[in-house]
Amino acid sequence: METQKISGQFSVKLHPIESYAKGIDGVNLGRMSIDKIFSGDLEATSQGEMLSAMTTTQGSAGYVAIEQVVGSLGGKQGSFVLQHFGTMDKGQDALILNVVPDSGSNELAGLKGKMVIRIEEGTHFYDFEYQL
Repeated sequence: METQKISGQFSVKLHPIESYAKGIDGVNLGRMSIDKIFSGDLEATSQGEMLSAMTTTQGSAGYVAIEQVVGSLGGKQGSFVLQHFGTMDKGQDALILNVVPDSGSNELAGLKGKMVIRIEEGTHFYDFEYQL
């Protein structure tokens, strides 16, 4: 299975939504809706939800998220799910962003991959390495 590597831009809108847990001892637990529009070889939209934990230490936080991406990848139509696991340790960030196994549908069935997110001068970019 050949690995494809693509890059492009995306816009994202995050909005707070009601969360069950609020956090104590200075920790703020939050929940947000995610809406994205991807352009480039990934022409798609996504919707999802994020759970976050902000600590009292500047630049230290964590988040997890699930988003379902719907559209066209390299000209093939379908959907797939991305799973996020992100941490920030005093400003040093680490992000694992993978396609959920067997989440691909239609022409994207069997999709495997991982994504990197870059933010340059306020613009969001994705680098997506995948096999189909």
